Amino acid sequence: MKSTAENILPLSNPQGTDEEMLLRLQQETFAYFIKEVNPDNGLVADKTEPGAPCSIAAVGFAISSYIVGIERGFMTREDGISRILTVLRFFANSHHGPEPDATGYKGLYYHFLDMKTGKRAWQSELSTIDTAFLIAGILTAANYFTGDSKEEQEIRDLGDAMYKRVDWQWALNNGTTLSHGWKPESGFLPYRWNYGYSEALLLYILALSSPTHPIGKEGYDEWQSTFEWKKVYDIEYLYAGPLFIHQFSHIWLDFRGIHDDFNRKHSTDYFENSHRATRVQQQYAIENPKRFPRYGKNVWGFTASDGPGPATLEVNGELRQFYNYTARGCPFGPDDGTVSPWAIVASLPFAPDIVLDTLRHFIERLNLMRRSDNGLYASFNTLYPERNSHMHGWVSPWRFGINQGPIVLMIENFQSELIWNIIKKCPHIKEGLRRAGFKGGWLSA
Repeated sequence: MKSTAENILPLSNPQGTDEEMLLRLQQETFAYFIKEVNPDNGLVADKTEPGAPCSIAAVGFAISSYIVGIERGFMTREDGISRILTVLRFFANSHHGPEPDATGYKGLYYHFLDMKTGKRAWQSELSTIDTAFLIAGILTAANYFTGDSKEEQEIRDLGDAMYKRVDWQWALNNGTTLSHGWKPESGFLPYRWNYGYSEALLLYILALSSPTHPIGKEGYDEWQSTFEWKKVYDIEYLYAGPLFIHQFSHIWLDFRGIHDDFNRKHSTDYFENSHRATRVQQQYAIENPKRFPRYGKNVWGFTASDGPGPATLEVNGELRQFYNYTARGCPFGPDDGTVSPWAIVASLPFAPDIVLDTLRHFIERLNLMRRSDNGLYASFNTLYPERNSHMHGWVSPWRFGINQGPIVLMIENFQSELIWNIIKKCPHIKEGLRRAGFKGGWLSA
């Protein structure tokens, strides 16, 4: 399979127009899904660290990103079709069963897979949320490729079959809310998607949407009953600390103007809520209660990310705790001074005014765009005393598929609403939103 990576824009002065800056970033970030892939099965690496397994969530992001690549001219339609068919055929034909070395079971897939064999890696769980991200990508492809060719028909057929195979009812584990996952050695995990606003919004819509194994609305209602409405910096919003929670479901679902019971109660929608959450993040950085260097109106972005820890070190006479990969958030933490540039880009549709200024600051002032065609650093920390490869402080040595995908896709939703408009064509998703109680806006039209 070939790609048109030669279309990548040459390195240029980042002080171009906003559109030029976004296009360069989108193209360079898209290259992850060309490079970090096994071409024999289409599996996408979780991160650039040597030996990293496949992340099924990263595959979902990749499939959707290939469609952006086709539309933007980063790859040919033929190349995109070939890559998507390769990975869909793999998942459709891989071993599915209760054995500990399978690829999936009950229509769900293991969180991590061996890049070469496609078998379960790291004794990971059969993951409901990561399967949701994978299925979201698959449904994007199934509703984008509407041509008469046998290849496009196969994409539609495989996508439909894989979605129908997911047994969401089994994933309830005899309860009303969805389990986090299952392991062949020990059964269901002790955790459920039953507390607090989270990325499970997409998961519940997909489970409610299922034409074969739908769950009931009572689980969605039970989960919503735990949502926390808070007032922070004079901004009222549905609280979740890490920024990715306010982004991931929105990559595929356009929540503008549609309202479920919780939205109607608070006279808002989830899109507006993400706008407010983004503003809270910036304001927290301006307030900077823990006195981290460089925080301010153009340095923010607290989310699940890589970090310099784990370590507890004395810095400038004060003990500071540093974490490795964890879900950072604000205003209640955890916060160890680590900022994630990708996270602010993923908020571009919600608050373009502050995102564009911050992105330009990251690129021009802090030099956080990697050399060559690699895009932004995943995260950085200017307080951590060890410097690795950057003049301003510690930077993550790796890039992550689930960081790269949101950059590509949310830039595109901001520019053209492409992914949103594709998913709006999916009758299953529309039905799931209605089953969840959403009304109004484009859903009524």
